[in-house]
Amino acid sequence: MEILKIIGIGIITCVVVIIIKQIKPEFALVALIAGSVIMLVYIFDYFVNILDVFANIVNKTGINSELFAIILKIIGVGYLIEFSANICSDSGNPAIADKIILGGKLLILILAMPIVTNLLDIIVELIQ
Repeated sequence: MEILKIIGIGIITCVVVIIIKQIKPEFALVALIAGSVIMLVYIFDYFVNILDVFANIVNKTGINSELFAIILKIIGVGYLIEFSANICSDSGNPAIADKIILGGKLLILILAMPIVTNLLDIIVELIQ
């Protein structure tokens, strides 16, 4: 099972970080980031497969591809923000993590504006 490999990489990373913290604490964050990147690289193929499925859905349904691209950007920003904030929190910097989350929320709001305006245009057309 693929999930067991991902869990294994995560547990090994945690153990390595704990050991490195006892020997050379300044390298613990580097080990944490390296393990996280290894997991991301490993699961990157799954992201590509998911994008292919979504592209097929867009082609079959005729949904505006620009709006769909915005939705995918919002999802990507959400994942990147969570990943970055968790690394900051794990390294003992929760204040920076909070600022990353705030910035991400604002970026998501900005990215969502075309969707909101499109919905408003549809509502106005239905009313008229």
